[in-house]
Amino acid sequence: MEFRKIIGAAAFGATVVAASLASAQEVNVYSLRQEFLVAPLFEKFTEETGVKVNVIFAEKGLVERIKQEGANSPADILMTVDISRIQQAVDAGVTDSLSNDVINANIPAHLRDPEGRWFALTQRGRAIYASKDRVGEGEITSYEDLADPKWKGRVCTRSGTHVYNVALFASMIAVHGEEKAQEWLEGLKNNLARKPQGNDRGQVKAIKEGVCDIAIGNTYYYGKMLENEEQRPWAESVNIVFPNQNDRGMSMNISGMSLIKDAPNRDNAVKLMEFLTGDVAQKIYAEVNYEYPVKPGVDWAENVKSWGTFKADKLPLADIARLNPDAIKMVDTIGYNE
Repeated sequence: MEFRKIIGAAAFGATVVAASLASAQEVNVYSLRQEFLVAPLFEKFTEETGVKVNVIFAEKGLVERIKQEGANSPADILMTVDISRIQQAVDAGVTDSLSNDVINANIPAHLRDPEGRWFALTQRGRAIYASKDRVGEGEITSYEDLADPKWKGRVCTRSGTHVYNVALFASMIAVHGEEKAQEWLEGLKNNLARKPQGNDRGQVKAIKEGVCDIAIGNTYYYGKMLENEEQRPWAESVNIVFPNQNDRGMSMNISGMSLIKDAPNRDNAVKLMEFLTGDVAQKIYAEVNYEYPVKPGVDWAENVKSWGTFKADKLPLADIARLNPDAIKMVDTIGYNE
């Protein structure tokens, strides 16, 4: 397996010769997911099929790169995270539609594009982290509770325009309508202990340090903090709360994949996409990053199981993608980040 690491837009000037990557027994993946997450999957795929996987990894800019390369792009598959970023690839016109019985059978309809332009690979929940010392069990149970005035000065979040929060806010619009969702967001803003800043782990650290009592963060960060000696005390200071278990369930986001338009190795690309949605790959992929498989029936990692089971929101992610611009506008309208 060949990895080429590209960082940022400055790499656009570098020419990738399609002929050097494409062959009958190869497939080319452009990945925004880190190397350690995808390498075990591709190694297993090559072992089973003999098809070599070439990977170009970047922290950003791959959609623009594919668009710039045009019909001569060597890219077969794009792998990325968050429904917002996946939709950006669709909007840029670099993805192709795929109707595949194997993939459709493996991935529930709400976790794939109705037109086959993207498919979920793993799930992560948007959870609530609550101080063990200062928040009683059952004291907060839903996203709606975050706007309750009782939490004034006690909530921390990252930027309201970060894609993780945008997806959550879009789901609130889908459930409650724009007017009530904006009222809720204003309530959440009024409860902030500080200006939105940092990343999800930074919010849990702030709880440990007494800056706030409640935060919003993706579920997999709980596992990442527990495995990090410095960050373990942060995780141990909180309970992870799965919101809205009495109604719609916890809001979910995804990592996903898309078939690229004019993929030079289309048959191998489809073969890899089928593999990635199967039992073996689903278990490996979910385990390495403390995520949840998208294929029903695939067992969760043991450490993830220990956090407890939950009801997941089945809101179609295509609806969230459609409402993302409205969520961003709402954040700007109320000055959430100010």
